[in-house]
Amino acid sequence: MDRKRKEKELAALAADFKAANHVFLFGFQGLNVANDTVLRREFRKSNIKYKVVKNTIAQKASEGTPLEQMDKHFTGPTAIAIAEDPVSLAKLVSKFAKDYAQFKFKAGIVEGRVIDASDLEALVNLPSREQLLSKIMFLINSGAQRLASATSGVARNLTVVLSQMVEKNKGS
Repeated sequence: MDRKRKEKELAALAADFKAANHVFLFGFQGLNVANDTVLRREFRKSNIKYKVVKNTIAQKASEGTPLEQMDKHFTGPTAIAIAEDPVSLAKLVSKFAKDYAQFKFKAGIVEGRVIDASDLEALVNLPSREQLLSKIMFLINSGAQRLASATSGVARNLTVVLSQMVEKNKGS
């Protein structure tokens, strides 16, 4: 790779690292092209940026970013995934790592904190963002439903009492 191309790649990678909140590093030694293509396709479907990087360029690009903490993990063949949602990325990575033994999770950054394989498993067990939002909406809506049924119950009971009084007065 010539110097201008390296500088261009360094600048692009540094910009990605500065903008990213959630980054995972992987080892993929021994993964064949067909499996890598499947992985790339899955990442693309999930709007996850995935690229294979040279370690020296990635180390230089990580300077001054939260990824600087993962400097020691830039060894061997390294791929990087950058995502908006760390839970969906973790689930996808976990699924792929189970299917292909050559694909290894090295480390990650989630909200500025370095995570390891045990933290990845904890992320996998979390519900997705959409599931959490639906649970919150259910909780908000259930309070409103309870209030509506309580207030309608009062009106219904008042109507029953009034109708019973009218029936009683008709009889006397």
